[in-house]
Amino acid sequence: MSTITILIDADACPVKDEIYRVAERFRAEVRVVSNAPFRIPASPRIKRVVVSDSFDAADDWIAEAADARSVVITADILLAERCLKAGARVLKHNGEAFTPASIGGAIATRAIMADLRAGMDGIGGGPAPFSKADRSRFLQELDRVLVGLGRG
Repeated sequence: MSTITILIDADACPVKDEIYRVAERFRAEVRVVSNAPFRIPASPRIKRVVVSDSFDAADDWIAEAADARSVVITADILLAERCLKAGARVLKHNGEAFTPASIGGAIATRAIMADLRAGMDGIGGGPAPFSKADRSRFLQELDRVLVGLGRG
């Protein structure tokens, strides 16, 4: 059976350290993909992938690397859709899974919110602050997904 790979859309990922710990337990490979270098632990399984600063370069790299043995960590809905089409499992940083059944609604909501923000001339809130509960939910869901991939 091929190795599980966790692909991290790293630029705004608040759970990198948690991913490293869980990946080590499952002996999963990790690719930390970003436009600028991040510190990563010294581990043969964890590799930094620095892409160009061109628009969507990190997303393109992740989408091309994603497959049925991948778990992609991202909050980017359009990247999530591309990775789901490649057969990958996709999790947000708060543990919420993007699925083939949910991605269409997420894309529609994204479009509606973009229209609303455009009509408000820069007034808007943004996402809720990242909480301990989000971190805990993420860890539980990542563990569940990796156990499932290990069995499959």
